[in-house]
Formats: sequence, structure tokens, C-alpha cells
Amino acid sequence: MQVPFSAEARALSLLEARSLYFGRGELPEALLDQSVLRSWERCRQAGLDPTRLECGEPNVRAVSEARERNRTLISHAEPVLEHLFEQIRNSHSMVILADARGMVLQTYGDPDFLSQAEQVSLHPGASWHEFDRGTNAIGTALAERGALNVFGSEHFYEGNASLTCSASPIQDAQGRLMGVLDISSDYRAFQRHSLGLVKMSSRIIEKRLFESEFAHQGLLSFHARPDHVGSMCEALLAISPDGDIVGADQAALELLGLRREDLPRRHYSMLFDVPLGTLIDRARRDPSSLIAIAGRNGERFYARLRGNFASMPVSSPVGVEARERPARPARVETEPASQVRLTLHTLATGDERLQAAIDKGVRVLGRDIPILIQGESGAGKEMFAKAFHNSGPRAQGPFVALNCAAIPETLIESELFGYSGGAFTGARKEGAVGKIQQAHGGTLFLDEIGDMPLSLQARLLRVLQERCVTPLGTNKSIPVDITLVCATHRRLKEEVARGGFREDLYYRLNGLCINLPSLRERSDIDRLIDKLMREEAGPDRHVEVSHKVMQAFLSYRWPGNIRQLNNVIKVAIALLDDDEDVIETWHLPDDIFEEIGEVVPAMASVAPVRSMSSGLAEGAAAAATSSGAASFGRLEEIERDMIQRTLEAENGNISAAARRLGISRNTLYRKLGRF
Repeated sequence: MQVPFSAEARALSLLEARSLYFGRGELPEALLDQSVLRSWERCRQAGLDPTRLECGEPNVRAVSEARERNRTLISHAEPVLEHLFEQIRNSHSMVILADARGMVLQTYGDPDFLSQAEQVSLHPGASWHEFDRGTNAIGTALAERGALNVFGSEHFYEGNASLTCSASPIQDAQGRLMGVLDISSDYRAFQRHSLGLVKMSSRIIEKRLFESEFAHQGLLSFHARPDHVGSMCEALLAISPDGDIVGADQAALELLGLRREDLPRRHYSMLFDVPLGTLIDRARRDPSSLIAIAGRNGERFYARLRGNFASMPVSSPVGVEARERPARPARVETEPASQVRLTLHTLATGDERLQAAIDKGVRVLGRDIPILIQGESGAGKEMFAKAFHNSGPRAQGPFVALNCAAIPETLIESELFGYSGGAFTGARKEGAVGKIQQAHGGTLFLDEIGDMPLSLQARLLRVLQERCVTPLGTNKSIPVDITLVCATHRRLKEEVARGGFREDLYYRLNGLCINLPSLRERSDIDRLIDKLMREEAGPDRHVEVSHKVMQAFLSYRWPGNIRQLNNVIKVAIALLDDDEDVIETWHLPDDIFEEIGEVVPAMASVAPVRSMSSGLAEGAAAAATSSGAASFGRLEEIERDMIQRTLEAENGNISAAARRLGISRNTLYRKLGRF
């Protein structure tokens, strides 16, 4: 409802509203703010008489006890009260702090108005709860849990009609009401900005309370606008050393779309895409800098970590010394901004068997169906899992991968389920979050699931059935919402038959079985090679393979599948000179160079290269021939001399020399190193 521009016009409008409500029993909805109307209804149902108002004397003992109960509130609010009063001084007003019961604790005001306020008991020790004082800004703000104005005759009691008040409730770090901040004045001195002032000031007090409550935690300040970080508009999260969300202010809850009751089940990694360790490193290097982060629903924020983050680890070890840990077999992945996002659509390069697998994956996107991917090692199982994740509704959530075969059996349980502080010898005292919990809201990819120990298979089955995970060393069950994708090169049905894999877990995992063809079975190797070369060479360089190399690639069996092909292409492109754009046989790694059947021409068959040392070389060759059989050392001298002459003839160009000698550049480097 719009307030009339003049206090007099507003007063007349309210007299009409009171006449309708108290005289005729009608609801003056068109004339009255809804929060005020609700308050009038509460007061009438409580049996309050709008014509009577008993002020009473302040209870000195009661206010003393109330101030003692609210020491924390007063200590954080007092500087703000003083500052707020300086903003409104000489405006015939006063600033009031009341507790959660509506009792006035502290006041600051202009002398001329304080005397008027005394007449209606607007002083410390007086209760302004709705059921004591009817509709008023302090009591109604508590009842409505929101900021509001109560102007003149909007007060339920007629005796308070000379006042205009603006109040805003104050919450503690846990969202509990602690009190109310109020500006009161004569209704004829009504100021439109008063409500904005009390809202901003109560926000400052709440911020001080939050920062004090979580002084020993890391504080994440964030907002969608970078200029709001560090201002009253910023959102605040309190983060424990192991990444648990232990507190959130109202702004953070609203920006993240969370309820306060959700916080005990939230970890930092469930909310944002940038690893916590990255924020810690940035804060240690440059405490004032901002970093861009994305929420799990795709929102873009700017953030700064502050507070006590010194005890926070940069990474989440699994409870053993770094030298004993495998090289990070589990990880939360993000796509580099410069690369095309991997999806099921981008995987398609024309092979019919692969396309059939992609079509199956597309049909179950967004459904609660676990995926089991089978295929040879290196056939692209993890690539398919990541593409499946990126193609579905959980694409903005975390993708957490764990290789069950890459972690020692003694560590995989703590890595998967997490653990509480002190759960076992060598564990971090603050504990660690497991990969299942990290994947909340996203996808958990368990690679080589066939290598998971039988004892853990039962625990994993329980997690999938109950949708809860229980970290080691605790009985606390944490709800999780994950899509599960598993992969293995083993035949799990055969493993079940021989007792190496639980049958009940097999049928739980095998919602949709996808078989990926090996590279030698695919009909799209040439297109796959082109795709991999474009990705490796980058957008500014065009690289091809020669006809001879392509034929070799097509006939090779590729025991390492796509992983091996990708590595070969990486090495070959790295061995190209700046002026070369065609991959030849001599650019291939030595093992592939030999395995594809390339016969390295005999060194002696290379045409003689005339150079300053040719006479010496010919003399050495003649001496070797005349002796009937040269020793190994003698042949090595001839080989070294031939390489030297070839390099001189090609002005030191390694690639040209290797081509002329009929060997790979890698082989030439190796021989030069031996010489």
C-alpha cells in the first residue's frame, strides 16, 4: 500500500481505517498495510482494548537482568546505535534497541523527543511486545519477523497514535531472533528513509554477530556483483577446516537457494565449482583479491576467503603421508574454459557401435538409473562417463572420479566414505570428506569397480539403497544425492560366478550396461585421429598425417586403445619442427615406429654424403671391409661418422637428418646421446 505524501493526509486515511475496523467491524484492506492489519487481528483476538493503555513504571531489576542476558547483543549493537543516532540527530527522534521479548534495553535520542517518549513509557525496562502494547513497530517486527513502519493511528492503542516508528528484527548467526532495532519519532516528523536506515543498521549488527560467532572458521564473502563483496550486501558462509558449511547468513541462503536446516548436510564442494584449496591459496597470496566461482546451478559469483583459514588444508589427503599416497586417483574435474565442453554429442565420430552406446546414454539422461560401462583398458570409459555427466541435468554439479584399482586396499574405504577426526592412526585430526559426499548433487564415477574389495562392496550397496553415507569413526548418516556411473574392463558376470563380486551389487549397478568398442574394432579411426590432432595442435595450427602413417595406424591393433593413440599423436606433434605440418613415420615414438613394421634401412645403404670428413669416413669403411668382419666398436665408429656427416650436410637440422638416414628423430636423439 502506498503511504500518502503528507503526514496529515496519512493520518486522515488511518482515521477512516480505524472507523471501519473498530466501528463497523470491516477489514480496511485498501487503507492499511497487511502486516498492520494482521497485527490488529492478533491484538483483538488477544482481547486488547484499543482505548485503554496502562503504561506502568519501568522495572529496574528486570531491565538489569535483561541487559545481562543480552550482553552479546548489546556489545555488538552499541557502536551501531551510536552511529545511527548521529545520522538522525536533531530530527526529534530516538534510536531504540529491544530484546527478543520486546523489552527496551538501550535508547539514544534528542532531548525534546525523549520527554514525549517518557509519557508513553518508551524507555529502558518497558515491554513493547504486541500483547503488552498492541500494534507497534518493535512488537510487530518481532511477530512478523520482518522490517516495517507503524505510523500514527496504525498503532492499536489510541494513546500511541502520536508516534511513528520504523523497526527491523536482528537475528543471530543461527537465524534466531535476538532483538529489534527501532527509530521512533513524532508522527509529524515522519522520514521515509528511517526504515532503510534501521534495516541497514540491523544488517551491520547481524554481520558483527556472525563474524564473532565464527571467528575461528574461514569466512567466504561472495556476491553476484563484485562491487558488493565487502559491502553490507555481501553474503557470508562459515567454513570449517575440512570444508563443512557450519554457518550461513540470510543473504547466503537466499543466493544459494538453501534452507537453514539444509546446512548440516552441506559441504563446500557441493555448492561451488572452484576447489576450496584454490581459494585458500589465493587468500594467502593476495587476501584482498576476488576470484570468480560458479554455483552448482550455474550462478556466477565473486568471492573472497578471509577469517581463520590458516589451519585449512590445501587438499584433502586420506590420512597418510604424501609420499605414501598414490598420485590423486580421485578428483573433482572442471572443464578448461578454452576447450569445447565434452558431451555425448561431441563423442560421436561415425562408428556404429559407439553411436549405439551414445544413443542408449542419451535415453537415460536425468533418470535415476545407474550406468555400467564395460570395455578394454583405454577404450574411453571415463571420457564417456564425463560426457554423460555433462549432457544431463546434473552438468553444473560435481563430477567426482575414483579409480578403485589405483588406491591401496587399506585406503580406499577412507577415500570413498570419508572419516571423522581421529578415526584411525595417522588420520587428520579434523577428518576428511569422502568422494561419495563430494559428489552430492552431481555424478560419482567409480572406475575399475571390479577391483573394489568385497568388504567395501557391501558398504557401497548400503549407500545406494539408503542414499546416505556414514563416514568412518562416526554413526552420523549424511544424505547424498548422486548419479552413479561405474566402469570396468572385467566381465563382472564372470566375477560374480567365481565369487569375486557381489551378485546383489552387480544387479544394483547394472541399470544400463554400455559396451564400448575397442579402437581396432571401430570404423572411424581416421576421423578420430583428425579430431585428436585438432585438439592437440590447437586452433592456430593445421597438422596432418602422411598416407603411409595413416595406413600404418589403420592396420595397427592398438592394444592401449584411445589412450595409446592419443599419446602417440601428442608425441608426434611435439616432434614436429616449426615448419613441418605432416606427421611422418620418423615422428612416431620408437616403440610404435618398430611395432607398425617400419624397417629401418641399413646405415650402410645411405648414399654417401660428401663433406669435409668424407675421405676419413670412406677410409674407415674400406678398412672395415678389408678386415672381413668389423668389430662392434668399429661399426659404431662408422655409424657415428655417418650421422656426423649427415648432420653437417643438413646444417644441423635433426628432422632432415633423420629423414635422410631413414630413422625416427627420437632414435637419432638417442644415438647422439650415446655418442
